[in-house]
Amino acid sequence: MSTKNNTAQASQGWVERQFKLKENKTDVRTEVMAGITTFMTMAYILFVNPSILSETGMPFDAVLFATAFSAILATLLMAFLANYPFALAPGMGLNAYFTYSVVFGMGYTWQTALGAVFISGILFVLLSLSGVREKIIDAVPATLKSAIGAGIGLFIAFIGLQNAGLVTSNPATIIAIGNLTEPSVALAAVGVLITGILLARQVKGAILWGILATTLLGMPIGVTPMPTGFIQFPSFSTWAPVFGKLDIVGAFGIGLVEVVFAFLFVDLFDTIGTLIGVSERAGFLDKDGRLPRANKALMADSIGTVAGAIFGTSTVTTFVESASGVAVGGRTGFANLVTSACFFLSIFFLPIIGIVPAAATAPALIIVGAMMLKSVVNIPWDNMEEALPAFIAMIAMPFTYSIATGIALGFISYPVIKLATGKGKEVHAITYVLAVLFLLRFIYLG
Repeated sequence: MSTKNNTAQASQGWVERQFKLKENKTDVRTEVMAGITTFMTMAYILFVNPSILSETGMPFDAVLFATAFSAILATLLMAFLANYPFALAPGMGLNAYFTYSVVFGMGYTWQTALGAVFISGILFVLLSLSGVREKIIDAVPATLKSAIGAGIGLFIAFIGLQNAGLVTSNPATIIAIGNLTEPSVALAAVGVLITGILLARQVKGAILWGILATTLLGMPIGVTPMPTGFIQFPSFSTWAPVFGKLDIVGAFGIGLVEVVFAFLFVDLFDTIGTLIGVSERAGFLDKDGRLPRANKALMADSIGTVAGAIFGTSTVTTFVESASGVAVGGRTGFANLVTSACFFLSIFFLPIIGIVPAAATAPALIIVGAMMLKSVVNIPWDNMEEALPAFIAMIAMPFTYSIATGIALGFISYPVIKLATGKGKEVHAITYVLAVLFLLRFIYLG
């Protein structure tokens, strides 16, 4: 009995030394609940990420493994490097850009796209180490930061509408509403309402519960197939088709410069925004509004992206859903240990996860897209010299089916309008450099 007590005390002592629970005014029980809550709110990525990336030809089951293990590693890195309850996984928006812009739009293979993700992760590591990151952040106008987030939201929502069949092509009007009498389309529409109602009622894990409810509703109408089993022990042979298959050499092609930059830029600002937003809610920011150990948190994010590319998935980023765990009291990296454990357990239920239809995951894309639009309130719409470049960047993403194009047009139009209104000095020199590079990109690549 004394041996067990000594072991328990040693474990508690290690937890306290590593995560400083008392200093952060929390306890093991609270952190466990926070970790589970965070997992429940972001577990939809296990369904949605493989669903999106598998359209490139990547095996669904293999991508699910890559998604789970990249989330586990990056979330643990955040726990031990920065001691924050911020969970990470392959990010929404960037996975859509990977599939629909880089692979479908530009014609690159998914192996080359993974190579571009890897390079962007290495650059992110270097930026985190060198301090250049702060200079780039300071150089980008606040309105463009807000516009990029909202534009990605529109792009994700548009893809979700397409995957659901709620929006379809039309030769006369380009797009039109889909056939709502089709079972899968009707199911997706119901799924949007279910998820929206759950979110409105502030149900924890609303997106995940919405996916599960829609999946179950699809069974009696033949949209959701019946599972062939329930538990399956993981095997490396399932993961092997994507593990280590990135093409780094191919990613150094001239045409992929903008791709690498897009991966890097979006991940950089998405992570910064998430860290600041969740930290403000948790009370982590200091009196100057800065986040202690921010570089360590960013390092965890960047290493996660490098590892994720090797594992076989798109860019890994910090999830804003971590705010749900913070809301129930999560204050340390111990919550991340619990979240990571939940991701690990999920890989044993692959037969269940595999039956989730597109009609159930598409509503998640639409809802997440809607949630990302909240950043438009930060754009001064009554000031056209700020609002127009933001609008161009935001609306170009869904209309050109390219996040990179939206970013490029925003960076070109912003300094041009500022110069034309005699306010060119307000624009950072780095912004001018980026504008010229993007303009040359359009000239060179047509």
